[in-house]
Amino acid sequence: MAFESNDQAKAYWRENLRLMLGLLAIWFVVSYGFGILLVDPLNAVSFGGFKLGFWFAQQGAIYVFVGLIFFYVSKMNALDKKYNVHED
Repeated sequence: MAFESNDQAKAYWRENLRLMLGLLAIWFVVSYGFGILLVDPLNAVSFGGFKLGFWFAQQGAIYVFVGLIFFYVSKMNALDKKYNVHED
């Protein structure tokens, strides 16, 4: 893995950081927002027989986190190919 130039390396890490910050924002909203801060309004909604706030705190956040991992892997593989630093 070697970048062709220092500017290319900086652009790669800039895009990587932007992606991570976006995913961390989603993680924060789902875990703290839906599971703690908005639990009372969400509990007024039923999802699969459970209160939605409870569901997010116990199961929904985990599903979202696993989805974020697969999304990150997919985006990073595309980013590696874009900057020609992928592994074959």
